[in-house]
Amino acid sequence: MKKVIFTLAIAALSAQTMSAQTVEESKLTDNWYIGVNGGLNTKTSHNALFKNVNPSAGLRIGRNLTPVFGLAAEGEVYFNNKGSEFRPLGTFVKGMNLSLLGTTNFSNWFGGYPGSPRVFEVIGVYGLGWGHAFHTQSVQGMDENVLTSKFGLDFAFNFGADKEWQVYVEPNITYGMNAGDKIQFNSNHSALGVLVGVNYKLGNSNGTHNFKVAELRNQSEIDALNSKINELRADNSNKDNTIGNNNRTIADLQSQLAAAKNQKPTVVVNENKNVLQPTVIFQQGKSTIDAAQYASISMIATYMKNHKEAKILIKGYASPEGSLELNQRLSEARANAVKSALIKRYKVSANRLSVQGMGATDKLFDEVDFNRVVTFTDTTK
Repeated sequence: MKKVIFTLAIAALSAQTMSAQTVEESKLTDNWYIGVNGGLNTKTSHNALFKNVNPSAGLRIGRNLTPVFGLAAEGEVYFNNKGSEFRPLGTFVKGMNLSLLGTTNFSNWFGGYPGSPRVFEVIGVYGLGWGHAFHTQSVQGMDENVLTSKFGLDFAFNFGADKEWQVYVEPNITYGMNAGDKIQFNSNHSALGVLVGVNYKLGNSNGTHNFKVAELRNQSEIDALNSKINELRADNSNKDNTIGNNNRTIADLQSQLAAAKNQKPTVVVNENKNVLQPTVIFQQGKSTIDAAQYASISMIATYMKNHKEAKILIKGYASPEGSLELNQRLSEARANAVKSALIKRYKVSANRLSVQGMGATDKLFDEVDFNRVVTFTDTTK
């Protein structure tokens, strides 16, 4: 008997391990059910089988540990004892049997769990219990308590929107283990029975009344997902670098704009009256016009509007840093940039403007930076 129980326990643990790999993890409060049953039973041997049939009723509470194995507690009461040598007992309830049962869902064991219970399933029940016979004091010579062992097979039908209801028909045999001189399985101390029962499966934390299959992914899917994640990470890193570079560019431009706003147009004092006072100052090595310098260009445009006959020579200069060739090109580019601004922004006629690149100088102003300049000369004076 011990070997049988040990073997069943090992099988249950193995099946639970296997099942845990395919279904979602359950909480302690999940997969419980409660049910009632009723049936008929009769003594197995030395008995007119269909003549001495006794009715019974019972209650079963259980929990499915995995889609294959479970545990249940069952209580049965018997209302007659036909075929027994101890009759009459003088009580309404003749006996009772309380059992702790193991359950094995053979349909799921051999066919696998499909994700919800099948419409029809075959479930084995087996376990040990305690039997008790009720009688009056006038009945003597019988054991009131007995160790019992039950074996049965449930032919179960599942129905309902979530297969929450189960109806089963269960043929079974129950042994009185110590009804003789020793503990043993003896058909002379057993009873055959048939139960018809209904179970209701309580709701689970997964939103159903049964086990839910886990959504497993194979290694190729995992590798593909990891590859996509790494691709997205690389893409984000590139975008971060682009954003960082753009931020640095914006910061540099804002710094240049702030410096330009603080820079005032320089008035050149020159005895030659045909050299006009406004000048345009440039950044080192640059030929683009800073925003703050358009004030000087606007003054020249206003001058030419007021003096219709005036023609202006635009002279570009560079500070002494760098080569002569580079500074020459830079001074010409600065002069052309100012000419283009007068034509495009202030609508000054191009035939009234001429340009001349003067190259590098440090003679116009004492401050070297101020020599990166464009000056204006009225050639009609």
